[in-house]
Amino acid sequence: MQFGINAFVTDEGLRPGPLGKAVEERGFDALFLAEHSHIPVSRRTPYPGGGDLPNQYYRALDVFVSLTAAAMATTTLRLGTGVALVTQRDPISTAKEVASLDLVSDGRVIFGVGVGWNREEMENHGTDPATRGRLANERLEAMRQIWTNEQAEYHGEFVDFDPIYSWPKPVQRPHPPIYVGGGTAAFPRIAQLDAGWFPNTSSPEQLAPQITQLRETVGAHVPVTVGHIAPVRPELIEGYRELGVERVVFHVPASPEQSTFERLDLLAETVAQATPA
Repeated sequence: MQFGINAFVTDEGLRPGPLGKAVEERGFDALFLAEHSHIPVSRRTPYPGGGDLPNQYYRALDVFVSLTAAAMATTTLRLGTGVALVTQRDPISTAKEVASLDLVSDGRVIFGVGVGWNREEMENHGTDPATRGRLANERLEAMRQIWTNEQAEYHGEFVDFDPIYSWPKPVQRPHPPIYVGGGTAAFPRIAQLDAGWFPNTSSPEQLAPQITQLRETVGAHVPVTVGHIAPVRPELIEGYRELGVERVVFHVPASPEQSTFERLDLLAETVAQATPA
């Protein structure tokens, strides 16, 4: 089992290059960065975590610029979007960004995707929240066409373009691994895309029946990378290991340099205690 870090990179915290270097030096295999293009002043949509929306949501840097900076400061670290909000992204532009990052990082990209929760945010991008699932499916399928074909075209309900050329193609073949965020509603999308699952904040006890349901839906083994925000204990890590989870990703809040390093050191120590010799 591998271990990664999930974070917001903001203008008030540690820059993405030093963050990536610190994550890699402490033995973590991946860095996943969160994305929000903006936060609407209206707060009609409640924060899923409850209470006030944390300040880091308002100040997130562009995820692909940040991951490129992290790529240039590291050599082996996997670079993940955690998650890219494809319902708010043009598929042609996003396909090029993913492929370009995969090229400059020598094939280290993990493409985590989600449909989003902030209705006002997606509406500002022209997205109808009621149809965002179908929109996400089409945009992801269109991106796969762009990555895997010299001449790509797509004709759907929401995405429609005649044959195009688009380079570079990703280093990873046929394309970087896709991990779909969300709950059980995401399972049909995972099956359609032959993707992995990126659930958030589920305990091993909560996750066990969901993984069983997922593999029954897909009809095959599905790789699972789970995000974990709650306090990290060795017994939790062992619980994930027993479920066959491939990677656990620990959240690190956007913080100044020293606080971030201290949090990473603590997480690395806990992982070492829970890892068989």
